[in-house]
Amino acid sequence: MSLKYDLIALDVDGTLLTDDHVLTKEIRDTVREAADYGAQIVLCTGRGPSGAIPILEELGLGGTVITHNGAATINADNRSVLHQFDMMPEQLLAFIDYCREKSIHFDVNTAFEMMVESMSSEAEAMYHRFQANPAVQDFRLGLPEGLVKFTVFGSKEEMDSVQAEWEGWPMTLKSIRSGDFFIDVHHAEANKGKALQQLAKIREIDSSRILAIGNYYNDVTMLEFAGMGIAMGNSPDAVKLAANAVARSNSEDGVAYALREYAWA
Repeated sequence: MSLKYDLIALDVDGTLLTDDHVLTKEIRDTVREAADYGAQIVLCTGRGPSGAIPILEELGLGGTVITHNGAATINADNRSVLHQFDMMPEQLLAFIDYCREKSIHFDVNTAFEMMVESMSSEAEAMYHRFQANPAVQDFRLGLPEGLVKFTVFGSKEEMDSVQAEWEGWPMTLKSIRSGDFFIDVHHAEANKGKALQQLAKIREIDSSRILAIGNYYNDVTMLEFAGMGIAMGNSPDAVKLAANAVARSNSEDGVAYALREYAWA
């Protein structure tokens, strides 16, 4: 038995993990088997490294993780940045002012650090689920250099409203819905597909030899770049339409079944 693909790119939340953020034994064993047969496993996630690398380690793997929706590609073995798309601090001022005015929770991220201006019990619980531990800082004293992502968090209704308003803004940055409760803002060229393309070029892997699995709008560029793009059964319809195939949902070990059906020759 052999694999059809040299690189397998996997989204994390809503794809690799259940909605309770659990990595099931079925998925872990199947991903490990693909790695044992020679596939390079690359996690491609909206999470930062602190939330992504523990999942890679739980799989028993190392290597590369594409984080912050493609804004930072990280060597998980030595915690170094392979590539990142920086935002200028002044580009975020309008977003920060908006969030303060509307009382919407937000965080700012460098490749390895996450910072918040305030912390509610609801936000604290959310960060705990994603294995994140943000530092509380006063951004009125200035923003750090090397920013790669700005994220807002709230109810689905709040995020629907924010998304509708921001779509009318003249954008030098790009905002994308990364989940029902999250909107991410980053460099206009940063996305999972672009980061995966850069990595494939470095490793001399043709896109036809890449399989990618994801479940949300921030996965579409990755699904379209890969030779085989698979949307999870729990994906919105627009994501399914961008894929070559649709798997079972993340509550049904969809990644494991997709790999068995499509990855092996």
